[in-house]
Amino acid sequence: MTDSTVGAPAQPPAQTAGLASGGAGSRRFRGARNYLALIPFHLYLAVFLILPTLIVAIGALTTAVVDAFVYSIQLSIATAIAGAVLGGLLAWAVARGKPNGLLRQFVIAASGVLAQFGGVMLAFAFLAAFGFNGLVTIFLRDTLHLDLLTDATWIYGFAGLVVVYTYFQIPLMLIVFLPSLDGLRQEWYDASASLGGSSGSFWRHVGGPILAPSFLGALLLLFTNAFSAYATAAALISQGSPLATLQIGASLQSEVVIGRENVGKALALGMIVIVSVVMVIYALIQRRASRWVR
Repeated sequence: MTDSTVGAPAQPPAQTAGLASGGAGSRRFRGARNYLALIPFHLYLAVFLILPTLIVAIGALTTAVVDAFVYSIQLSIATAIAGAVLGGLLAWAVARGKPNGLLRQFVIAASGVLAQFGGVMLAFAFLAAFGFNGLVTIFLRDTLHLDLLTDATWIYGFAGLVVVYTYFQIPLMLIVFLPSLDGLRQEWYDASASLGGSSGSFWRHVGGPILAPSFLGALLLLFTNAFSAYATAAALISQGSPLATLQIGASLQSEVVIGRENVGKALALGMIVIVSVVMVIYALIQRRASRWVR
């Protein structure tokens, strides 16, 4: 190697990358230019197909379907809470009685029958008692001269459905919640009292936490029972379908509006999803409560 070779300056690399990158950029530009030709077609699909479909779907979900589910959920929550409270108190009174007493056996047997008493028979019983010419209405009006139930239209609205649904929610709560109350041991109360605990502290620290999972599980079961009920509301409400179950029944009849043939299926799917979520939560709660029932 000579001195001239060593001292010669280094030659710059060949400028080939710029040609390669320029070629790739040109290909990308040509590809994007080809897609630009499809923009009018996509705009046509968006304006005349996708947008009307979204308007119809959103309109359906924000009117009939959503209103039916909201009304059904409100009714289910109201009757579940009323049935859980009243049925829980009744179950507590039964649990305080003799374990093999005649009154206890009668109340449990009657609750088993009344929990299944619904549909047309229950609607007729309430109409015969609280209708325009019902026994209770006539008695209050003619005997006691009270106008409390003169306007019997309340029985066909939300308040009437709450009262009717609560009628079969109370015995169902007794059947479901009574085993948990029977699971409470007198030894636990005696142990708490021997340690200086009062009755309030026992229910706050021992009895309440033990019964809470069973009570919540029974509350969810009552919610599902009211949410899926159909026959009683169908017998009471002859015009309009405020509940999701009634709308499903109406969609299966012959008076179906053209273009709404699948609304019943959509409502049924929504009910299945809601009931499935509730039952999963119920199963998780019952798993925790089962240890105390055993």
